[in-house]
Amino acid sequence: MRDIFEGLTPELSDPDPVRRAQIQMKKPLPKRFYTDVTVAPDDGGHAVLLDGKTVKTPARHALVLPSVALAQLVAAEWRAQAELIDPGTMPVTRLVNTALDAVSGNVEDVVADLLRFCGNDMLCYRADTPQELVERQAKAWDPVLAWLETTHGARLLVTSGIIHQAQPQAAIDAFGQALASYRDGVSLACLHVMTTLTGSPVLALALADGHLSLQQCWALAHLDEDWTEEHWGSDDEAQARRAARFIDMQAAYNVLRALSA
Repeated sequence: MRDIFEGLTPELSDPDPVRRAQIQMKKPLPKRFYTDVTVAPDDGGHAVLLDGKTVKTPARHALVLPSVALAQLVAAEWRAQAELIDPGTMPVTRLVNTALDAVSGNVEDVVADLLRFCGNDMLCYRADTPQELVERQAKAWDPVLAWLETTHGARLLVTSGIIHQAQPQAAIDAFGQALASYRDGVSLACLHVMTTLTGSPVLALALADGHLSLQQCWALAHLDEDWTEEHWGSDDEAQARRAARFIDMQAAYNVLRALSA
């Protein structure tokens, strides 16, 4: 997918949480410079204030958010900072920074990016062996694709192996119509992050629409990985990376919920 994080400071915006942590460890963290964190109405939205001054994004946009619930999520992360400000503990703030700085002014590009990724959705590429995995994928993933077709009229084709399967343009267009409710910068940033983390814009949409729970979505996205671990054992480094990525997944989910609160 196109890098929507381009142009932002790497310690705040690198999409890989492990890489982000590595970057952060190479530079000293800034000291906390504020006492009070509040939320106040501002220009039709809700601003996050530090000692009465509006927080700025890395690109110097005012951190003004569309719902008070979302502004409170961001404010809670700023309140939780101790002596030092650690961006690694602020996934919601990083996400809304990205939304305001990189997505809001490029909505059509991000939508096009999601549509391109829909043409290669992970759920459409299945194993041809072993049979146990083939059956597990079908049992878990087919209902999600059926939901997409029934609810949004997008019928995606399934194939075995890694050879590219072109999707019908009608299905891609229908998926684009399904994104109509998420064409603001913050919602699109959430969908983009969830797509990147799961490999599936269909799973991201199913989660955003409320068809799947967060845990269901995350499990479906890691079906192949879990099957491999069952048969070959787990890898500590892979588990740590997965846990770090889930923090960002949960943040995107929480932001979507806060938008509709």
